[in-house]
Amino acid sequence: MSAESFLIAEALAKKFPGGRGKPDLTVFDDVHFSIEKGEFVCIIGHSGCGKTTILNVLAGLDSATAGNVVMDGREVAGPSLERGVVFQGHALMPWLSAKKNVEFAVRSRWPDKSKKEIDEHCQRYLDLVGLTGSEHKKPSELSGGMKQRVGIARAFAIEPKMLLLDEPFGALDALTRGNIQDELKKICAATHQTVFMITHDVDEAILLSDKIMLMSNGPKARIAEIVVNTLPKERSRETLHKEPHFYAIRNHLVDFLVSRSKRFSEELPAGYDARNPPLVMPGVETQPEPPQPKAEVPHPEKAVVVNFR
Repeated sequence: MSAESFLIAEALAKKFPGGRGKPDLTVFDDVHFSIEKGEFVCIIGHSGCGKTTILNVLAGLDSATAGNVVMDGREVAGPSLERGVVFQGHALMPWLSAKKNVEFAVRSRWPDKSKKEIDEHCQRYLDLVGLTGSEHKKPSELSGGMKQRVGIARAFAIEPKMLLLDEPFGALDALTRGNIQDELKKICAATHQTVFMITHDVDEAILLSDKIMLMSNGPKARIAEIVVNTLPKERSRETLHKEPHFYAIRNHLVDFLVSRSKRFSEELPAGYDARNPPLVMPGVETQPEPPQPKAEVPHPEKAVVVNFR
């Protein structure tokens, strides 16, 4: 973990008091990780391991029982417009149009901007998520996918230093989900946005992320390991399954969720260091050594004969 990383989470723990004489519940404990500027990081784990609580701590919407988070050299101590959050529920104000919902956030970020500047700024981000022509519709007139697009446009429009996504596509149908994934990937590539995203979808994590953090089962969940995505940066849903190492990465993630996460929770692996969770690159370290070129044997007719006398 580099001291120069854009975001550093150190020794995070979250404990909830037990009621009626029950012991306290420690959801996660001794969680350490870092995120570099411009990185897209996904976190995967079973329900109850504290993924959403960690995201809320990063957002400043919740506080950890122990540990701290530093982003861009400053400790996260509360909500800030430097961090944009998109939840699974769109959280739009129903009495405002799509554009007015985005405007509300932009005015909070830049209260001195003129009406024309705000209008152009909001329109640019609504266009970016494919909502041109639907700007003046209220949430009740939008589909589920369009509502999520408004939420994403609103989060990007405040130009946060970091974007936090809590399963933003979980309630969408497969086609809509795929389309918005593509939009998100394009926007992040264009803006070099730093992203922390919770997902239960293994393929979504492989498509979008640079790194995938694997959480062990709760209680006392930890970052078991960090998977480095070695697929080409310019990848698409259509060709993802053809990429080198895709199945190695996918099988590694599924195997963790199905069996290894439980074993990790029951007994920490030998040599495990919570401050430096192991970095793994499935498919890379298991690749066979390339065959070495054979030494050329001269043709008998061309062989050089040397006499020793």
